[in-house]
Parts: sequence; C-alpha cells; structure tokens
Amino acid sequence: MSASDFTQRLTQALGPDTVYTADADIEPWLSDWRGLYNGHAQAVVRPRTTADVAACLALCQQEGVPVVPRGGNTGLCGGATPDGSAKNVVLSLDRMNAVRSIDTVANTMVAEAGAILGNLRRAAQDAGRLLPLSLAAEDSSQIGGNVATNAGGVNVVRYGMARELVLGLEAVLPTGEIFNGLRTLRKDNTGYDLKQLLIGSEGTLGVITAVALRLFPRTDVRSVVLTAVESPAQALQLFEILFEQCGARLQAFEYFSGDCLDLVLTHAEGVQEPFDQRYPAYVLVELADTADEAGLTALLENVIGTALERGLCLDAAVSASLSQLQTLWKLREEISEAQRADGPHLKHDVSLPIERIPDFMVSAEARVRALYPDIRPFIFGHFGDGNLHYNLSRPAGAERDWVAVNGAAITDAVLDEVNRYGGSISAEHGIGQLKREHFLHSKDAVELRLMREIKKVMDPAGIMNPGKLL
Repeated sequence: MSASDFTQRLTQALGPDTVYTADADIEPWLSDWRGLYNGHAQAVVRPRTTADVAACLALCQQEGVPVVPRGGNTGLCGGATPDGSAKNVVLSLDRMNAVRSIDTVANTMVAEAGAILGNLRRAAQDAGRLLPLSLAAEDSSQIGGNVATNAGGVNVVRYGMARELVLGLEAVLPTGEIFNGLRTLRKDNTGYDLKQLLIGSEGTLGVITAVALRLFPRTDVRSVVLTAVESPAQALQLFEILFEQCGARLQAFEYFSGDCLDLVLTHAEGVQEPFDQRYPAYVLVELADTADEAGLTALLENVIGTALERGLCLDAAVSASLSQLQTLWKLREEISEAQRADGPHLKHDVSLPIERIPDFMVSAEARVRALYPDIRPFIFGHFGDGNLHYNLSRPAGAERDWVAVNGAAITDAVLDEVNRYGGSISAEHGIGQLKREHFLHSKDAVELRLMREIKKVMDPAGIMNPGKLL
C-alpha cells in the first residue's frame, strides 16, 4: 500500500480534523525542542478519544506503519522525535487533556494523557490536595509523557518517581486493543502488575491514554534554606542530619556548584548574590508541612544551626517570606536556562549510589580534564535521591560546534565512570535516541534479553517508537 493510500484510509477512519498530511502541518512535529533530532513522517494524528487511538494503532499495525507517540516535546533524549523513515505517523495526545475525576476521599486523580502537568497540579491544589510530581517543564510537559518516561523532578526525595504516584493506567496496545487498567485501588495483588511495564517504556510498548494518580495533603507551609558547602562530601553529611531530624518534612535537597551560581548570576534576570562571598558549592533545602509555619521554620533553623556548629556547612540563608523562598529557588531553577544562554553543552542525567557521589565527581572530572583540560563543568542535581546532572560546556572562547565535534568521547568517559560506580546512565530523562547505544552496551545481558522478549510479545510488528530504547 502506498503512503497516499494509507493516509487516505487513516483519514477516512478518523476524519480530516484528526489526521494531518500537509507538509506545513507535519513539519512542527518533526524536531525535538533542543533541535538535536529531526525526522520525517507521512502524517500527524491528533485523536480526541481512546477509541480514536485504538483505530489509529490497529490500522498502523495492519500495514506495518511506525508510530511515534508525542507528548509535550520537553524530553531531552529525542524519545518523541521520529527517525528518518517517511512512513512514520506521529501520534499526539494533546487533545486528550481532560481531568476525568478528582476524589478527595480516596485521594486520587484520573486524567487523560495529554493533560499538562502544571494544570493537573493546579487542579489538585484547587481541590485541597497535592500532586507532588514537579518539574522545570511542568507547564508544557504532558502527564502521559511524564509517566512514559518515569519522570522525577525536585520532590523525589519525599514522594518518589512518577512510578510511585501511578495507581492505574489506560493504554492502547499496538494491536489496537485497549488495556483497561485504570484502577484507583491502593491494594491489588491479582497477578503481574502490568502497568509497570508501560511506565518508563518510552512509548515502545503502547500508548498511554489516561492515568490514575495518587494525591497527597497540600503542604502549603514551606521553609527553604540555602546553605554554602565546601564539597559534595560535606553536602552529604548535611543531608544525613537533615534526613535524621526532619524526616518526611524533607521535600527537596538540591546541590549546585559555585560555577553554576556564577552562570546564573551572569545570564538570568531577577537573581542576586545570596551571600557576601562566593563558596565552592551550595545546597538548597526545602521542608514542607500542612501546618505550623513557625514550628517548621524553627525546626529548620535549629537543624542548620547544629550543622553550622558541627562544620557541616559554611553559611546559610533561611527564607523569611514567600518571596524570599521563591528568590532562593530561582538560583537553582535558572541553571538550565543559563546554560542554554551560554551555548551548546553536554547533558548527562545520571544517578549514583548516594554515598559514592563525591568519589565519582572527583574521578569523573579527572577523566574529562585528561581529555580536555579547559572544559567547564556545571554540576547540579537532586543529591537527596542520587540524581546528578553532570553537564559540561565547551572551553571559554571555543567555537559553538565544539560540543558536536568532541562530545562523543567525553560522554563515553562520563558514562563509563557512572557504570564503574554502579550507577545508571539515565536517572529521570529516559534513553530515547540519545543514550540508546550506551544503554545497549551497558545493560546486563539478561535484562536486555527479557526486555526484548517483552517487546516482541507486546509489539510483534515492531511499530512502536522505532529506534528508541531497544
């Protein structure tokens, strides 16, 4: 069947207001937001119902047409960008964005996959509840993509990854069959937990169409402290005492180097020096609770006071108001945009056994500087859950194509070091296209075999998101 015959059948089944085949309509869907990956497609499909998704996949399965599910296009690994095949169909869930239900007794939310994460967080808040999944891109990322990549964010240390927040799923399999797993049960011991196969599968096993999520009490009372530390090792000593004394109130524990702060102060607007002098590194800590603002602030001040007395940090600034809290968070949140303003850079979203992070940072820097002595590391991350964004920029004054020319060798060194420490080459951004080769070379052979067998069972024609993950 020719491409034109297939798109005609697709249009007849779903309607011309759902299937787009004109070049001008397809073109915006062919690149990732960083501009690293560009592909081709014969059509873009924007369904309104799960039945539409099922009809689309059934037709694609019959004709062996590859399908690339696409969320908010905020991913960093090219996982939602089509490859070079002209046969691809891009499937966007952006029109399936309804909140189907919020239950404040069971504390659950059911939402369609195309719903924007930030909108869901606000809907939960309006209902007097908290959806704790929170990311820098939450006002453009979609919950289906968040779940398909098992997103993390800043609150993982308290609430876990997206996987821990999902109670049930509705999904369409490559055959067009609907997986009706959209249950809100807290306890269900009836066999294999099949939804877990789809969470983190990056659209390679099926298309998530709706999600049942756990909600939590609103933590409107928040207190933030920015501390200065002399080293990653000292930062982890600080984490130990905070975890011990603050318990579940510890919501975020974010590390960033002094170089990151310099970059933010250079490129970001509305930021200011947090201290009278510069320090080697910083840790931003947030505690959150449902009540007793004075008690929470006193707890944080007491713990930080103890830390200062024990030499576990060098300086500290505690938020005294909501505006000060937001100002302190801005120093951390603007790092990625500041790097973008600085120019092309290498991103390494990795995780490590928490206690090994200091050793890794020493040995990894030694390896990359042995290759390029003037490389500029900008290292930050969610230290409390072992997630490190080990980002590297070109030497000062180097051409903008320096990363493209030299990046592969540097990334090989960094990820090899991650594997040497028993870490993961992807903590929260997934594999996509970017890390596929490293994934295939570093993953245990038994794990790879089982993944391929699962893929073969669920997607026998191999139409789902080709060239990603496996």
